[in-house]
Amino acid sequence: MEQILKVNGSKANREFINGADAIVRGAIHAECDFFAGYPITPATPILLQMVNELPKVGGVAIQAEDEIAAIGMCIGAAMAGSRVLTATSGPGISLYSENIGMAIMGEVPIVIVDCQRMGPATGGATTTSQGDIQFLRWGTSGGYPVIVLSPTNVVECYNLTRKAFDLSERFRVPVFLATDKETVSTNVTVNTADFEAVPVRERNLAAEGIDFIPYRVGQASDVPDMAVYGGAHILRFTTSSHNEKGYLTKNRDDVGRLNEHLTEKISAHIDEIAMLNTDLQSGADTLIISYGVTARSVTEAVRLARLEGKKVSALTIYSLWPIPERQIREVLDGYKRVLVVELNHGQYLREIERLAKNDQEVIGLSRVDGGLISPSEILEKVGMR
Repeated sequence: MEQILKVNGSKANREFINGADAIVRGAIHAECDFFAGYPITPATPILLQMVNELPKVGGVAIQAEDEIAAIGMCIGAAMAGSRVLTATSGPGISLYSENIGMAIMGEVPIVIVDCQRMGPATGGATTTSQGDIQFLRWGTSGGYPVIVLSPTNVVECYNLTRKAFDLSERFRVPVFLATDKETVSTNVTVNTADFEAVPVRERNLAAEGIDFIPYRVGQASDVPDMAVYGGAHILRFTTSSHNEKGYLTKNRDDVGRLNEHLTEKISAHIDEIAMLNTDLQSGADTLIISYGVTARSVTEAVRLARLEGKKVSALTIYSLWPIPERQIREVLDGYKRVLVVELNHGQYLREIERLAKNDQEVIGLSRVDGGLISPSEILEKVGMR
C-alpha cells in the first residue's frame, strides 16, 4: 500500500487489486480521517486495511464492538469535524438502520459502504447479490432521501468513493456506496492512471459567533453550515423533530419546515447528483439497463450482439437514489423493449416500469442463487441468441 498516496502521480502503473483496495485508496485520497466498523463478510477487508493504513496518514480507525457502535462512533466523529467512512454488508445495514435515521435528522455527512451479499438475514455470506437496493433507500423510518452510488468495477470503486465523500459534504446526508461481494473480493488488473482525482469539497463551516443558528436555511433546498467543533458554537444534536436552533418541538410550522428541508435539499438537486452512462446505437429498438456488477455482463453482451450485426443500446445507472428520473425518461424514449438486469427479484425494475411509457415492453432478468448473470443469458432474454 506504499503507493497509496501516489496513485495520480508519476508512479501510477498497472496493479492487481480488488474493490476493497480501491475503496480504501479512494477514501484516503478523499482525506477520510476516521473509520469505524465491525467484521462482516465481505466488508472485512475494508476494515482491516483502514486499521492498517489510516493511522499512517494521521487518521483513526477502530474495530467497534458491534455495528451499532461503529456507526454511532462515525456520527460522533463527523459532528466533531472528521471525514468518516464505515463499511458493512446487508445484516450490518439492518443494525445501522436506527442510526442512519439519526444521521438524516442531524444532517451528518457520512459515507457508508454496503458490500452486498445474499440475503435475507445471514443469507449467503460468500455469495454475491444486489438485494439491498430498495433497502438502502427505504431502510429507516420516515422515508427521507439518501444518496446511493453503485460502481460497476474496481476503478469505479475508487472514483465513486471519492464522489461519495464529496456529495456527503455537499448535502450533509448519508451517502451509500452499493457494491457487492464479487467486486470487492475479486482481484483484477487495473491501470491506476484511470483512477480519477474527483475533487472533494471542503466542509462549509459557520462563522464563529454568538448568533450561530445550527439548522437555519434560507430556502428548503439549502444546506446549513456546520458548527465549528470546539469553538464558540453551541449545537444541540437530537434525533427528534426540532426547530432551527435544535430545540425539540411539536410546533407544526417548525416540524413541517424541517421535514420539507430534509427532502428538498436532495430532491431539488437531482440533476447535480445524477450519474449515468449511455451506449446508444442508432436504429436499436432494445435498451438494456443495469447497474453495479451486472453492467459488466451487459457491456460484453452488447459487444457480442453488435459483432453479429444486431442493434442494441445500453444504459448504466451509477446514481441509483435519488432516481435520475428525467435522464432515464429521456433515454427510454423511442425504445420498444427495455430489459433490466439485476441480481435480485427486480428491485430496480419496478422503478423503470414506473418511468416507462404504456406502449413500452419492460422486462427483467434476475438471478438470486448467488451466481452472476452471463452475457449469453442477456442475449437469450432479448432474443438475440
